[in-house]
Amino acid sequence: MDKKISRKVMKRALITGINGQDGSYLVELLLEKGYEVWGILKRNSVAENQTSRISNNLFKQLKLEYADMLDMSSLIRVLQLCKPDEIYNLAAQSHVRISFDQPIYTTHSIATGTLNLLESVRLISPNSKIYQASSSEMFGNNIDNDGFQRETTPMNPVSPYGCAKVYGYNLCRNYRNAYDMFIANGILFNHESPRRGSNFVTNKVVKEAVKIKLGLSNELKLGNLEASRDWGHAKDYVEAMWLMLQHDTPDDFVCSTGISHTVKDLVEYVFNKLKLDWKRYVLQDSKYYRSEELKFLKGDCSKIKNKLGWEPKYTFESMIDEMIQYWIMKYEK
Repeated sequence: MDKKISRKVMKRALITGINGQDGSYLVELLLEKGYEVWGILKRNSVAENQTSRISNNLFKQLKLEYADMLDMSSLIRVLQLCKPDEIYNLAAQSHVRISFDQPIYTTHSIATGTLNLLESVRLISPNSKIYQASSSEMFGNNIDNDGFQRETTPMNPVSPYGCAKVYGYNLCRNYRNAYDMFIANGILFNHESPRRGSNFVTNKVVKEAVKIKLGLSNELKLGNLEASRDWGHAKDYVEAMWLMLQHDTPDDFVCSTGISHTVKDLVEYVFNKLKLDWKRYVLQDSKYYRSEELKFLKGDCSKIKNKLGWEPKYTFESMIDEMIQYWIMKYEK
């Protein structure tokens, strides 16, 4: 009898992009909180790559379905099966630099994909709460006079990725107001972890520096060393996503640390930790520059702190230290 009761009150969550960095940490958080967790997978020719970030013991607890953000019929099918209380839309072509190489696909996967999901939910499961993964890239080079970007900062994106995210952000606000749906936009600044793809600059720097330290490599090629970002830990940021859907009313929240570092700062910190002179190994390559650069990001997260009580547990340094240790252990094995 107790088991039947617990099943009735168990919340059900659906995660798009469950196989990404954020999806893997969100899986852990939601299972820990007693959720039944469903996920959407886009078919990959190497199936093992799709869930490599999710540990085997957790993988067995998930309900995974094939679907695609560009195939609305597949989204409707999953919604009918799952009947979720909460939906976390994390699916995207998420690499900003690559969005210049694949602008059409990036825009479709983010903008059209978000529209397909919203319309599917409106038709099939209008009472589901939705978290939309918005991005600090939406601000572009607009900065308030005090040096921060916040919920009220005008949006002027400088990449196909940022443009598509603005479209998705505004669609969510429109559906929220037009159809009285619970949709929260999380305007997340850069967030990293050992699970970050190694073609993203933080994990690229850490991974290659560790390889250099262990004699497995002798150079690291980067783009703009002066680009400045507000970097936090993905584990902290998925907690913020969850808090947004526990709030009484749907709203938009900036999630950040409020501290910015340049790529050069990142490089110096990592190489110093490994007792290496970064200038001997780091080269700049025009291949890694963006067609239009985003120079500076620093978020004001006072709204989410005050309204939802969110506080990041990781510092920039403790996050990078964790990433360094991960790659050392991986290569020493």
